[in-house]
Amino acid sequence: MTALPATEAEAEAAAELERLAREIAYHNRRYHTDDAPEISDADYDVLVRRNNAIEAAFPHLVRADSPSRLIGAAPASHLAKVRHARAMTSLDNAFSDEDVAEFVARLRRFLRLADDTAIALTAEPKIDGLSCSLRYENRRLVQALTRGDGTTGEDVTANVATIADIPKALPASAPELFEVRGEVYMAKADFAALNARLAAEAAETGKEARQFANPRNAAAGSLRQKDASVTASRPLRFLAHGWGEVSALPADTQAGVMAAIHGWGIPTRFPLNAFDTAAGLLGEYAALQALRADLPFDIDGVVYKVDRLDWQERLGFVARAPRWAIAHKFPAERAQTTIEAIHIQVGRTGKLTPVARLTPVTVGGVVVSNATLHNADEIARLDAHPGDRVVIQRAGDVIPQIVENLSRTEGRAPWPFPAHCPECGSEAVAEEDEVDVRCTGGLVCPAQRLERLKHFVSRGALNIDGLGEKTLVEFLDLGWIAEPGDIFRLATHRDELIGREGWQAKSVDALLAAISARREPDAARLLFGLGIRHIGIITARDLLKHYAALPAIRALAGEIIALRDAATPALGEEQAKFRNRLDKAIAERIGVENVGAAVGHALADFFHEAHNRAVWDDLLGEVTPPPFVVETRASEVSGKTVVFTGSLETMSREEAKAQAESLGARVAGSVSAKTDLLVAGPGAGSKARKAAELGIRVVDEAGWQAIVAAAG
Repeated sequence: MTALPATEAEAEAAAELERLAREIAYHNRRYHTDDAPEISDADYDVLVRRNNAIEAAFPHLVRADSPSRLIGAAPASHLAKVRHARAMTSLDNAFSDEDVAEFVARLRRFLRLADDTAIALTAEPKIDGLSCSLRYENRRLVQALTRGDGTTGEDVTANVATIADIPKALPASAPELFEVRGEVYMAKADFAALNARLAAEAAETGKEARQFANPRNAAAGSLRQKDASVTASRPLRFLAHGWGEVSALPADTQAGVMAAIHGWGIPTRFPLNAFDTAAGLLGEYAALQALRADLPFDIDGVVYKVDRLDWQERLGFVARAPRWAIAHKFPAERAQTTIEAIHIQVGRTGKLTPVARLTPVTVGGVVVSNATLHNADEIARLDAHPGDRVVIQRAGDVIPQIVENLSRTEGRAPWPFPAHCPECGSEAVAEEDEVDVRCTGGLVCPAQRLERLKHFVSRGALNIDGLGEKTLVEFLDLGWIAEPGDIFRLATHRDELIGREGWQAKSVDALLAAISARREPDAARLLFGLGIRHIGIITARDLLKHYAALPAIRALAGEIIALRDAATPALGEEQAKFRNRLDKAIAERIGVENVGAAVGHALADFFHEAHNRAVWDDLLGEVTPPPFVVETRASEVSGKTVVFTGSLETMSREEAKAQAESLGARVAGSVSAKTDLLVAGPGAGSKARKAAELGIRVVDEAGWQAIVAAAG
């Protein structure tokens, strides 16, 4: 039977996440690696906020290249790369009073605190600088790293040694090992003086003056110099806000530890204010916002953190960010401009995305020259045409986003959305129940072929160093690659490649070594890299946690294909009810929490095509991904399926699930013959009865905590 389409909402969400991932990755590189951002921090934050909102509504669509999974950007090539002993995470953001209230409520729910139990939270200004970690061993500064991508940073030890704010040694009261984390920044007055000095030096030499755009760019560019003497000539400062790896902590609260760091001679916000209510936090936010223009340094918000460290430990982390902290960002601006043209971009999945080319306009100090129009429905909603005067919003849904058309005219014909792909001329169609229009050309479409290969080798997928867009284009033009498996046969072109412009034996061998190093790739990354619709890295991991190996995923797809082919409506059954019944059957067959029928249909659609099966077989003939293994603590429930039911009294359901996964267990939502353990709290009903019928082991909450404790 014909594949049933995913819901319109899911399809639109997946397409929007793809667009956001691409746009945010670009701005990550401009900000973290190039020190040359094209949008303001507030603008970037709104992009991330929209991404997070979509992911919250559709968790199975989360992508590896989403800002919710990644931190910063890859370290620059001219500085030595060093792995952090403890990952340098980022923060989730709040943009409204309601967001802050929900953050506090979320803490209370997770910790299962009574409404009258106070939660003390610290509040401190969020300096707009460059994150840096200072490692002290035997109380002496031995290493300084930038955040980089959160896992690996750049070694800037020699440069940091020139910053007067940072002591070379700590007093005897400090622990033997302590990693201080904070921001390297440049004060506003120092920034103005530096730009004036650079302008004067340029005038003396007759060279073009290099002016930094803002203090953050100046600080980042100054800290990441090859020559430490250049850094020494720049007025950099440091403000600590936390810590990483330590041998001991001097206090049991956030405020207490920061007070100790301050006492060691390291600049901090001191004293660090703490508040017991959301209203208190918002009051501090309002006060700092009022002072923002008069502060000696740039800030872009206020950071709130749970004060008690034992609660921080319980709350832990989700993806790239701690649950126990949030950044409350300051709002941004709007401006008016004109649509000069509407162009169509073709994405990796063939989606045709209209983009408004704008008369450049400055908003919040950043020049904006284009904005996405998303799809034909959005164009119709705005009645957008070239020549229209529009309002651009810099602090709302999407950045930049057209929020109002000032030239709307009743009765005029809509802008004609193309019926054919502008890249290959193939027919462009919208599937049933979908708003997006897609090119039907597949790999014959140049736009899709390149984008699919870029996705395959990207950091979130196979992560093959040296295969950037320029190199892929070169190999595509030479006819050496067309599909993923071709990448692993590039060694046959080694001699041809040596001597081509930009290629020497050393660089060719480095590329081939990087490719060879991926012949045993992580199975989830490989599955994600194939670009199957609705299968982001999180969904790929969830599937492989359950099915362990890629052949089992293909077998699952075959079973879903057979299930769809055999499904027929009952006599008189409405199509919508039939589709719901089939979707439920597919989701039950998958049997993985948070992985629904849309994923099942996508797998079936992919493997139903002979070409895709050929690509799969060809690729697996070149690579051998090992069985998927999740890093966990060994325990008696490792590899087993656990179900929680009833009311949990000492922890939330979310915390219980996190515990189980950390012990190597799979958490399911229903009891079946595959269930190994049922944790039953008060009020357990049908699940407990079914477990008894199936002879499944049942423990209470205390029994579960004993299992957790035994794992260490």
